[in-house]
Amino acid sequence: MNFAEFRFWGYLLAGLAVVLLARLLARSLPEARRATFDKLGLLALGWFLLFCVSKTTFVVFLIVAVGSFAGLKWLLTHDPKRHRHYVWVLIPLQLLPLAYYKYANFAANQVLGLDLLSLKVLAIPVGISFYTFQKVAFVIDTLAFRQPLPRFLDYMNFAGFFPQIVAGPIERRSDLLPQMEAFRFRWSLHDFNVGTGWIVVGLFFKLCLADNLAGHFDGTSHTNAYLIWMANLIFGLRIYYDFAGYSLIALGLGRCLGIKLTLNFRSPYASSSSIEFWHRWHITLSQWFRDYIYVPLGGGRVVWWAFNVALVFVASGIWHGAGWNFMLWGAVHGTALILNRLLGPRLKLPTPIGWLLTMATSFGAWLAFYETRTEVLFEKAKALLTPRAYNLTALHEALQSWGNAGGFVMICFLVLSSGVLLTEWLSVRKTDQPYRLFFRPAVLIALIILIVVLAPGKNNGFIYFAF
Repeated sequence: MNFAEFRFWGYLLAGLAVVLLARLLARSLPEARRATFDKLGLLALGWFLLFCVSKTTFVVFLIVAVGSFAGLKWLLTHDPKRHRHYVWVLIPLQLLPLAYYKYANFAANQVLGLDLLSLKVLAIPVGISFYTFQKVAFVIDTLAFRQPLPRFLDYMNFAGFFPQIVAGPIERRSDLLPQMEAFRFRWSLHDFNVGTGWIVVGLFFKLCLADNLAGHFDGTSHTNAYLIWMANLIFGLRIYYDFAGYSLIALGLGRCLGIKLTLNFRSPYASSSSIEFWHRWHITLSQWFRDYIYVPLGGGRVVWWAFNVALVFVASGIWHGAGWNFMLWGAVHGTALILNRLLGPRLKLPTPIGWLLTMATSFGAWLAFYETRTEVLFEKAKALLTPRAYNLTALHEALQSWGNAGGFVMICFLVLSSGVLLTEWLSVRKTDQPYRLFFRPAVLIALIILIVVLAPGKNNGFIYFAF
């Protein structure tokens, strides 16, 4: 489900038209049956859109979703005292498809050196990391809080709500399931206005900023520190506007249907510490690792808390992708958080200095996210950390590469991105509501105009579909 493609919106409108027509024909049904009909319509719409993504994605999703429900139902029929033993069987089974599609190639070919061609060409089903983690959380929460097993129809709508199934947010049972149980096709003007506002902001982030920045990304330089930093900057802005854009569109689509999803980003580049950054970036994933790994290990209350932080962030890196570079990316952020906790209370840096250090860490770490070749990664990291690499010759070479027409356009989009970040910062500081200033009618109209004028003809897809 690529929200940036016209095809998605065509499929969505066609599917909604069919569902609403069938609902109109069934208006004579009793109220209880109409409620069930609405839920079936939502489920059918979601399955149709997921099937349009790919047959493999649809089938793997059904295996994970139905298998999780069946396993949990079987487990709940047994003695509660044995649940802890059985869950250690069920959760690995839930993770098995994810492990095969996402990590088998890395484990077999890069770690063990087996050179299996069949695994090299294995395509990762879209969204498998997101919906698998949501199902694991559902099982754990149901058992931990001794919740009853919901109706299968409500569970499947929870498991496959189409706006968030392929790239989050990773919703929890307590937040989304009650909304699925009460779902009806009711149209609220307020919800529709709010939802379309989120959709416009999300499309602006994706089409105007992320896709245009992607066209100017150049990661070819191995030794020029200035060019490497520029690549990091462009990639860091692109991945934020790409992923946040998707999340905001999902939020808007859900709101149009009367469903409130979790805000997955809260202007992370307005953060002045690494701790704050991870309270604002990919919030639902951070909460997942906190609640299901960090806290069970003892959290920050034990003497080995630094180990817990390191383990969580290396695991987070592995979640993002199978590769040494992703582990390094997680390790960098984990180290930054440990240092932040150890030194932060003592140093008490001014906010601007804290912001600069946080951004330097975040954008520097993006190198380990986009550069998958280990040797090249370390060569580039060495250039960034070597003072003599920042010489006048390297600066002159960088300025020459930015001095053409393409470089001028790149600078223009960087200036536009900076203006958007400033608007986010003002929204956070003045109202504590990220993106609030974008919802002014004049601003939304301006964003729509910019989408029409600046959106490139080439679609770059969503980066996180690969995760």
